[in-house]
Amino acid sequence: MKNSNLAEWALKHKQFIYFFMALFFTTGLFSYINLGRMEDPDFTIKQMVVSVAWPGATARQMEEQVTDKVEKKLQDLPGLDYLQSDSRPGQTIIYVNLKDTVPKKDVRAKWLEVRNMVNDMAATLPTGVQPPQFNDRFDDVYGIIYALTGDGYTYEELREKAEKIRRILRDVPSVKKVELLGTQTESIYINIENSKMARLGIDPALITGTIQAQNSMTAAGMLETSTDNVYLRLTGMFERVEDIRTLPITAGGRTFRLGDIAKVTRAYAEPADPEFFYNGQPAIGIAVSMESGGNILTLGKRLETTIARIQQELPAGLEIHQTVNQPKIVENSINEFVKSLAEAILIIFIVSFASLGMRPGFVVALCIPFVLAVVFTIMYLKNIDLQRISLGALIIALGLLVDDAMIVIEMMAVKLEQGWERLNAAAFAYSATAFPMLTGTLVTCAGFIPVGFAQGSASEYCSSIFSVINIALIISWIVAATVTPLLGYLFIQPAATAKNKKENPVYDSRPYRLFKQMLSWCLTHRKIVLTATLVLFIASVGLLTLVKEEFFPASTRPELIVQLKLQDGASLKNTAAVAGQLARKLNGDPLIAYYTYHVGEGAPRFVLTFDPTFNRTNFAEFVIVAKNTDARNQLHTKINRLLAEEFPSVQVHMKVISNGTSADYPVMLRVEGYDHDKVRAIAKKVQTVMAANPNTKNVNMNWYEKSKIMHLSIDQDKARNLGITSESLAAALQTDLSGINIAEFRQADRTIPVILRFDAHSRNDPARVKDLSIPIGSGNYIPLAQIAKISFEAEDGLIYRRDLKPAILVQAEIKPGVTGDDVTRQVYESLHELRAGLPPGYTIQYDGSTEESIKETRLLMAPVPAMMIIIMILLMLQLQNIPKMILTLLTAPLGIIGVAVGLFLTGKPVGFVVQLGILALSGIIMRNSVILIDQIDQHLAVGENVRDSIINAAVTRLRPILLTAAAAILAMIPLVSNIFWGPMAVAIGSGLFAATVLTLLVLPVMYAAWYKV
Repeated sequence: MKNSNLAEWALKHKQFIYFFMALFFTTGLFSYINLGRMEDPDFTIKQMVVSVAWPGATARQMEEQVTDKVEKKLQDLPGLDYLQSDSRPGQTIIYVNLKDTVPKKDVRAKWLEVRNMVNDMAATLPTGVQPPQFNDRFDDVYGIIYALTGDGYTYEELREKAEKIRRILRDVPSVKKVELLGTQTESIYINIENSKMARLGIDPALITGTIQAQNSMTAAGMLETSTDNVYLRLTGMFERVEDIRTLPITAGGRTFRLGDIAKVTRAYAEPADPEFFYNGQPAIGIAVSMESGGNILTLGKRLETTIARIQQELPAGLEIHQTVNQPKIVENSINEFVKSLAEAILIIFIVSFASLGMRPGFVVALCIPFVLAVVFTIMYLKNIDLQRISLGALIIALGLLVDDAMIVIEMMAVKLEQGWERLNAAAFAYSATAFPMLTGTLVTCAGFIPVGFAQGSASEYCSSIFSVINIALIISWIVAATVTPLLGYLFIQPAATAKNKKENPVYDSRPYRLFKQMLSWCLTHRKIVLTATLVLFIASVGLLTLVKEEFFPASTRPELIVQLKLQDGASLKNTAAVAGQLARKLNGDPLIAYYTYHVGEGAPRFVLTFDPTFNRTNFAEFVIVAKNTDARNQLHTKINRLLAEEFPSVQVHMKVISNGTSADYPVMLRVEGYDHDKVRAIAKKVQTVMAANPNTKNVNMNWYEKSKIMHLSIDQDKARNLGITSESLAAALQTDLSGINIAEFRQADRTIPVILRFDAHSRNDPARVKDLSIPIGSGNYIPLAQIAKISFEAEDGLIYRRDLKPAILVQAEIKPGVTGDDVTRQVYESLHELRAGLPPGYTIQYDGSTEESIKETRLLMAPVPAMMIIIMILLMLQLQNIPKMILTLLTAPLGIIGVAVGLFLTGKPVGFVVQLGILALSGIIMRNSVILIDQIDQHLAVGENVRDSIINAAVTRLRPILLTAAAAILAMIPLVSNIFWGPMAVAIGSGLFAATVLTLLVLPVMYAAWYKV
């Protein structure tokens, strides 16, 4: 293959090249227009939720009798990473987390296996445990949400209209799912006074049996005639609430209408379902998720048109508001990146024109849109969407994809200056540089292998970096080998420079002479140079330890999340009242565009990195949309002060949307053990140490306090003598206090439960519980106090477990100017003495983003040995010399010197993308080293001595190396201000700057020292 010359072939087949240039420009434009648009890349959330209910059980009973048994079974799941669970009174929620090594294609099969395992063991759970429920669509993202409000409209009227809208939106192309938020379940309540039941001698079972018999759906038979099947239909089933009121009840020889002895009403369920509010108004939310691979901008336009049509038909007083507008955010994000891309292209144009001249610069500049057109075409074919990661990768690639074209054009220009013919100059540029460039390109591609092949959610999130950059670099080499020589042949004229060839030798200008003098000094004083380089490298590694750490930065989205958590056991009414007080404080704030809040649950997953919170009666979550990022930051301070002053008893947590991870708090440590009380005691000590750190605030635990309960100590002997069992007593109290579902009221497509209960006066007064009448049969009642002693106690309202062990998360927010990872490590080190003295089986571990960072870094490093082996193979194929391969590898870490200085001076943190940048930087550095060593070999091949070959090769490669480095470094400038890509841009830019200087000076010195010149 080395004997073939693609440039010469391209020059002889110009029409073929012209055709494919026109073809790819056309397909590139088509592909760019039709590429999917998203905010974040798709990545698999390998988490499933299993929930099990056991009405009446305590949190401890749920843990011991349900959670523990289900978790033990799930421990056998192949590919399981860890289990988390929340055991609450009457319910347990288990989070099943798979290992990052489980392939994406196998995740759905794993969830089916979870279902089968849990369903198989469900029969071993205690009597009364309800069938397990599963949520394996935990990763659905509702990127478009609307709020339907209406003054004077009931929740049911809002729901009916929202349901019609839901069905319309479901038919819009690319819509995957439409869910309603904040709907309130209706019930028909039969409220009766406890004392009246006792006085009339009516047993609740009598009312229940009468209603069920009247409303039973039972077949009444069919007549089979000679021509037809004729079904018999009976009247009498409830069609109106009035039918229930007028139902006759016979007791003690007397007949009553149910409405005479009870109040029958149609009302919303008590306790209420989770509620949704828009700007303080009760609302029904309409959440829309998009099909995988869809274009969010196109979907946004379709929904905008559909909603506009719906709004025209809304009754007076009803309004629909958009509360989450991902299409707008994606559009702004893409516009910002396109602007950065255009700035990077302009910078490279300027570098090309300024350094190479007008015509050579024009050739290089023309290659950029052509390479991008081919890249867009392949992205379209490979279903790589335009999103945060792929767009950033395009800008990074932009600084690299012109390297090959610059090298070819620079070599061609030099030969033209030396008087060569255009055809020969173009052919020589290929033969002299093509294969070193190919090796360098492949080495650079290999530098991205860790992110392309590492397992883990962070690597999956960033995986399009590998695809996009590799596509761009390989295409750029093909273009440099074929299209660039052809364009150079067409546009670069030799006449102007060839005449002065003898008077002005190409490499005899003042800059080259200064460089020769500097390099000669370095070669003469090699010990000083090598020692200084080693000292700088060691110092830079030390400097990196002073740089802040942050796994992934916060997003620039305008949402501010405010979470309110009342004491465990707090009622939904209490939570709603507190949330309403905060809402009234927010109304009219000039910094707020609008806000929504959820009571009893969290917001749905409206962005991939946001984790929803499931039903909790003591929880409310505000999503406050500020007018801009600055307003969001001001609101953070303002609301934080407001909550501290006016809501001191409420646990408050404020955060913004994160990139990459979804950790709840920036500082999180986990205490695990086997005994609940010991875990509590250790967690309390951890909390004290964490609170003592000057960089933390709002230190709390995810569970610690106990909930109030009313304890009934039953005189079992007396109860049995009266014919009362524990089951019948519990059922009677359930009827008295919460009500029991005794029938169904069917209306159109809705099934509404009919609930029998006692009136609120008897039901909600703790002082009257002892006077509740308990039926003992035959219409007779006794007061509860006759068989029970009532006292108040406390029990666990929540038990959190991790891998079958009770665990407590100790967590905190951070003060401005520090990062969560840094503070977490500070606190962890402060706990050294406590950790050393823990009893066996008890641990204090990292949690949240720090734990994720450690795990993802380990996974990212796993493919590095394979990367190094591939790079060494590529180097050996090109250099075919072990010492030269080693010299090339030794230059790879030199970029750390510039990375450390750049990050330290700019204050940018080290995180996942910086780690990617450092790995990629090593490939870029080795690329330049390969080309330089190959140039030395070329000079040695024509008979020059080693020292002259080193100097002349460095001089020959000076301009192309500086040009390509300048293009790559300056292309990073538009990304520096980007909160996500900024640290990586600084790392690559500063690292490449330092490494370029060191490659041109230190690599020749290393070469000379190795060969003892």
